Amino acid sequence: QLQLVESGGGLVQPGGSLRLSCAASGFTLDYYAIGWFRQAPGKEREGVSCISSSGGSTNYADSVKDRFTISRDNNKNTVYLQMNSLKPEDTAVYYCAAVVTVQAMCIMTRTYYRMGYWGKGTLVTVSS
Repeated sequence: QLQLVESGGGLVQPGGSLRLSCAASGFTLDYYAIGWFRQAPGKEREGVSCISSSGGSTNYADSVKDRFTISRDNNKNTVYLQMNSLKPEDTAVYYCAAVVTVQAMCIMTRTYYRMGYWGKGTLVTVSS
């Protein structure tokens, strides 16, 4: 079964950190760009970060720049999202998505990943 599984979410206080993981099973991520998205209650799903298949290109939403870091370990078939200095407005369900591509740059839109794979999400709650 081909799937992506997110993990690492939970409850954290403002200013805290979490590391999300996106693990692939049934296929290898080597040729896939990966995007992280989030959806807060009552809001549209938005792009948070992305990383190219080579890992040489990354991109971040302005709201998370300098706080979040995306990385990938192809040996573990996993992509990570390190989230530091978390704020209450970061509360959301976080999803990862994968699309096969040869592009050097990654793209952080839902449309780009519409023909790829999506995980079911992991909940991040930032609250005191």
